[in-house]
Amino acid sequence: MKQGPEDFKVLKKNAEKRDRNYIFQNNKITRVGFYIVLTCILIGISMVVVSGVYQ
Repeated sequence: MKQGPEDFKVLKKNAEKRDRNYIFQNNKITRVGFYIVLTCILIGISMVVVSGVYQ
C-alpha cells in the first residue's frame, strides 16, 4: 500500500481556505493559547531557577 504525499503547513494565513492540514491558524484563539503556554513555561523555568538558588 502506497502512502500519498503529506502536505501539512505550520501556519494558516488566509481564512478563506478550508483545508485542515494546518497545525496553527492565524487567529486570536491561537495567539492567546500560545501566550498562556509560554507564560506557564516561563513560570516553571523561573521556579526551577529560584529553587536552585535557595537550596
